[in-house]
Amino acid sequence: MIGITNSAMPVSIGTPIIIYAVGLIEKDSTTKKKAIFIGESLAASTFISLALKSITKRDRPYVTYPEIDNVTEEASYSFPSAHTSAAFATATSLSMAYPKWYVIAPSFLWAGAVGYSRMYLGVHYPTDVLAGAIVGSGSAFLCYKLNKWINKKRTPHQKKLWE
Repeated sequence: MIGITNSAMPVSIGTPIIIYAVGLIEKDSTTKKKAIFIGESLAASTFISLALKSITKRDRPYVTYPEIDNVTEEASYSFPSAHTSAAFATATSLSMAYPKWYVIAPSFLWAGAVGYSRMYLGVHYPTDVLAGAIVGSGSAFLCYKLNKWINKKRTPHQKKLWE
């Protein structure tokens, strides 16, 4: 479970970087735009998660209930799960950019495993994980809508993100 938890940030940060690098190598502006969208989704979910943590200041389960045998310690507050938020932002935005079953299924399986691992390790309540999933998926959806709106305002000769 620690391995799954520890995969959240490297995968979430690495995914848009690798996709952008592929876009550079192939000289494909659409691939680069999709990578930027995935990165924007991660940034938005991280910002929202950290803001909610500082507003709610919910203690970790192992702090509230000392009988919980936590495997790891965390420095920040509990609500929402930023690891889960990042994983779901990555899974959702990747699935929106590449809507194929072989992208969607493993992406959400991984994101769900990250969320479960946070509870298993004793560092989050189920509501923290649920909120993280909502924040992450919502951030991706919001960034998708924002990109569509921005691309509508462009002149017709400019290529849109989802063409």
